[in-house]
Amino acid sequence: MQAILTITIPFFALVLCGYLAARRGLLPVDAVPGLNAYVLFFALPCMLFRFGASMPFAQLIDPVLIGAYALCALAVVALTVALTWDRGTPVSGSTAATGVNLKNAAFGALVASFPNTGFMGVPLLVALLGAPAAGPVIGTILVDLILTSTLCIALAQVRRGTDEHRAADGSVTASVARSLRAALTNPLPWAIALGALSAAIEVDLPGPIATMVKLLAESATPVALFTIGAVLWRASLHSHTRTSLRHVLPVAAIKLLVHPLLVLGAGLSARALGAPVPDFGLTVLVLAAALPSASNVSLLTERYGADNDRVARIIMASTALAFVSFSLLAWVMGAGIP
Repeated sequence: MQAILTITIPFFALVLCGYLAARRGLLPVDAVPGLNAYVLFFALPCMLFRFGASMPFAQLIDPVLIGAYALCALAVVALTVALTWDRGTPVSGSTAATGVNLKNAAFGALVASFPNTGFMGVPLLVALLGAPAAGPVIGTILVDLILTSTLCIALAQVRRGTDEHRAADGSVTASVARSLRAALTNPLPWAIALGALSAAIEVDLPGPIATMVKLLAESATPVALFTIGAVLWRASLHSHTRTSLRHVLPVAAIKLLVHPLLVLGAGLSARALGAPVPDFGLTVLVLAAALPSASNVSLLTERYGADNDRVARIIMASTALAFVSFSLLAWVMGAGIP
């Protein structure tokens, strides 16, 4: 456990530093979106490109592991929506006042099923398990960006009501199409694809460009962790309601407990059916699922007009509790042990 805490404490401490810096005004709130953009569009794509270019494609995309993880993500989305959606709540309803409408249930499902693999998971799991852990984690990023987020954002945009309202670009098909277009504008899948292509055709970047990419990639981990804390503080400032803990803690529990247990069960079941499920790959996926909720979901809730206070509090609760739950699970699964 000491070896694990030696790794996890600095990671979560950097998140806390970002939160306190924003709260104390050392980092202006107006600077947080720019910091987030630096990580999302520069540092993190470079880090993922380098990982993608450094390993065989089969290590990046394992169909069995990807399939098991995707099924579990869909199960978590369905479970969260089923448990939290108050079908009598109108589209404009608020969780604080009346209940959780479909839009807010969909974003609750997104924070329950979308771990912070990009900003936190890749560097943390590589530190715990070694560089080969990057492959399975990168696979989960593709699932979460292309499948999970597309589905949840599409659900959030579905309009319930009269046929006339549904026809006005509120159908499931139109919502999925809009969400998929948004997912494909994210630079992370393209960075992974370019890295894999570079490895496949065995083409290296020119020296100066490779050095620039390396420098940006090396800045990704500390800046991303610091940004998580700052984003959480900013999200709390932009909330206009005070959400009850009964709308927060159950979703955080699904994220930190149910999600990794589902992934573990799916992996063991696939192995029992004869599918090739390596112990190492399954360990990586279970620990990825045990990560706290992705902090950038709070930015999406602002964009789509959902209950940002609820989502921000779920993310904060999952991030704080994950220090204990993730560290314990990593210890149980033997991570960080030479």
